[in-house]
Formats: sequence, structure tokens, C-alpha cells
Amino acid sequence: MEEKYKYPSLQIVEKTPKSGVWYVILNRPSRRNALSHDFFTHFPKALSALDHDPHVNVIVLSAAGNHFCSGIDLSILGSTASNSASGESLRRQIMAMQDAITALERCRKPVIASIHGACIGGGIDIVTACDIRMCTKEAVFSVKEVDLALAADLGSLQRLPLIVGFGNAMELALTGRTFSGEEAKELGLVSRVFDSKDDLDQAVMDLAQAIGSKSPLAVVGTKMVVLKSRDLTVDQGLDYVATLNSARLLSADLTEAVTAQKQKRKPVFSKL
Repeated sequence: MEEKYKYPSLQIVEKTPKSGVWYVILNRPSRRNALSHDFFTHFPKALSALDHDPHVNVIVLSAAGNHFCSGIDLSILGSTASNSASGESLRRQIMAMQDAITALERCRKPVIASIHGACIGGGIDIVTACDIRMCTKEAVFSVKEVDLALAADLGSLQRLPLIVGFGNAMELALTGRTFSGEEAKELGLVSRVFDSKDDLDQAVMDLAQAIGSKSPLAVVGTKMVVLKSRDLTVDQGLDYVATLNSARLLSADLTEAVTAQKQKRKPVFSKL
């Protein structure tokens, strides 16, 4: 496995050489991958580096150890509050942490969350900002912040209602209750559930390689349009994609896709 990107608390590897599928692995297993100060500093930098690497087609976000993420390291909450000189200073720190999570949406490459074990609090913030989510049936989820006398402030309350519906999101956020991988599938939080982590790992790799075989220009354009359309009316969304495709219909990838189909061969697309 190649490891050319190195950041504290993260492992970044291309498990299969030249596959174009790169893994960002949360790597604090002894702390159940609790999110540290290092994470919020280096995670967006890692995503930006992968976004700008033309050899990266798809990113898989997974975790080392028995759990995906147990949420924000509680030591951060104490130190952030005690070190803040004012409410405005604390607000800026929260917004910087929010931006670190939003980096998942800002990244042009699609990000697949591969979830096993516990996905709690900040873990929900992270996976709801990913493009596709899959998990094991033993996975457990909780929007836990209410039990810490806080409102979730890193994206769950904004993104979760768009994924599972307003009523479901409200109930999960107000109760902080734990729900299973199977229920996550019923709610629409994840698209597929697997009996074992081995099955999950294989399915995620297969999916990532399938997406990676498409035109990178078409893939990043599709992600861009779907995310942008959340904030637009249907008419505005149609106008947006028409403007986007008016330029991209002139791309070499379109010609290559059509030619490859006629010649019954696998297309070879340009890198971004």
C-alpha cells in the first residue's frame, strides 16, 4: 500500500495500486477514533490534497479498530471553552471545526463512508457530509450531543433532515437514542448494510472502483450539481446544470465515451 500523504491521527493509502481509490482512515483506535484538535487541523488539508491529485478518483472514509468514531474528544470541549477569551472567539473556533467537516462536500471527488462499530456525535456530523454511506449491521449510531447539554453544531442538524426527513431527524436529535445499522438503512441514512466488515469492505471497494471507472469530469460535475440543487428550486437547478453541461458537452471525455461504446471497448478518460 502506498502512503505518500501523512497526517497525525489519519492514515491515507491507496490499497490497490493504480486503482484511483484512496482511503482516508481515522487512526486513533485506542480512543475509538475520537476527534482531536489534530483532526480538525489536518482532515481538511488531507481532503484538499487528494482533491487536487489527478490520480485520485474516489475517496473512502473508514476507521481503524473496532469503531468508526466516538465523537469529539471530550478534552476538546473543556479546553476550547476555557481558552476562549470571548463568545466571539468561541464562535470562530466552532466555525473552523464546522469548515473542517464541510471540506467533505467541498472536495470534488466523491467520498464514501464505510462505517462499522460506533458512529456517535461528531461521527454523524462526518458521515452526513459524505456522498454515500454504507455500514455493517452491527454498527450503532447516535446524535449524542443533547446528552452533553449541547445542540449538535458541526452539521448533523443541517444535513440529517435532508437525508432521513425532518421528523426522523428531530426525534433522533432530541432523544440522542442509539439506533442500529438496520434502522439506519430503513431511515435512508445508509444505502446498504452488510453482515460483516469483510463484506462491507469488499462492497465499498467494488462501488468505488465502479464510480472510478466513469469520466472524472462527469463524476465531479454530478456531485457538484446534486449538492448545489439542495439549495435551489427545480427551475434554478435545471438552469445550473444546463450552464454546466453547455461547457462540458464540448469535452474530450464525451467523444471518448461515445467512441468507446461504438467500438465496444473500455473508455480511457482524461484525468482532472
